[in-house]
Amino acid sequence: MNKKIINIAVIGVGYLGRFHAQKYAAMDNVDLIGVVDVDQERADSVAEECSTTAYTDYRQLLDRVEAVSIVVPTMQHHEIASTCLDHGIDVLVEKPITTTLAEADDLLTRAEANQLILQVGHLERFNPAVLAMLPLLNNPLFIEAHRLAVFKNRGTDVDVVLDLMIHDIDIILSIIDSPIESIHTVGAPVITKLTDIANARIVFENGCTANVTVSRISMESMRRMRIFQPGKYLSVDFSKKEVMAIRLKKGDANALPLPDISKHGFSKQDVLELELKDFVNNVRNRSQPMVSGVEGRRALDVALQVIAQIHVNQEKVSHLLGQGGTFGFIDG
Repeated sequence: MNKKIINIAVIGVGYLGRFHAQKYAAMDNVDLIGVVDVDQERADSVAEECSTTAYTDYRQLLDRVEAVSIVVPTMQHHEIASTCLDHGIDVLVEKPITTTLAEADDLLTRAEANQLILQVGHLERFNPAVLAMLPLLNNPLFIEAHRLAVFKNRGTDVDVVLDLMIHDIDIILSIIDSPIESIHTVGAPVITKLTDIANARIVFENGCTANVTVSRISMESMRRMRIFQPGKYLSVDFSKKEVMAIRLKKGDANALPLPDISKHGFSKQDVLELELKDFVNNVRNRSQPMVSGVEGRRALDVALQVIAQIHVNQEKVSHLLGQGGTFGFIDG
């Protein structure tokens, strides 16, 4: 087995980046060289917690690491990732990959030119419920997804499509092997300047339809997906890390069919740890990521189409919105 030690750093150690640092610090054959954050106090705190060195400028680490996790606001993804790739560093960048397709294409070009790993942090792909779902799939006909969250100020630098819906878009695109025929959307800003609640109906050329609803202003959280396919219905609960499969089986003579229910998943597995171990393994063995830059770009493409349609639809109902184009937004 390849036991090569990987020198790695985490750039951005806010809420999620801190967890990246903790996971790397606990891994065998991984040396967490340092953590980076523009907030010196936060960098120092995480560095002390993970027994590593704090930095406020990621460029100080470019000659010392082989790989990085980039966990900064989306607007900074392209600048930092491109610099790292140009210095021969493998990159795991949080989702969405970038803010624009041009930026995403640029990162793909740099990664390919330097034969480097470019992995995108679509965390739900490593959810045990998703992993357990994959072998149960058989020509999905209709998919319904709900991803609802209680409002938090974190993540409001992007609208709810890039914050939440892109998770489900990525999963759906990974299981439906067909081009998209059409997208129909609706969405609205409610308490921020950006879209807070949205729905997208995605129709594929093979006949499958996906209906995706997201909200970050819900009174309760929900992360579920239902998949209807010939002979079987799958209910995926991302929070419980469990998938329930339901099919009808023949009963006794002249009796109605009986439901046959089975549950699959591994609720105790740590999703972020699975993702980061996959990244480290890809760096060590030069293997293809489960969620490559190409797939991150594909999810971004569809998400941006959804956002563009929502903006067009919002113009049509602008007379219903309050001053500033929202229903009374708050800053943040």
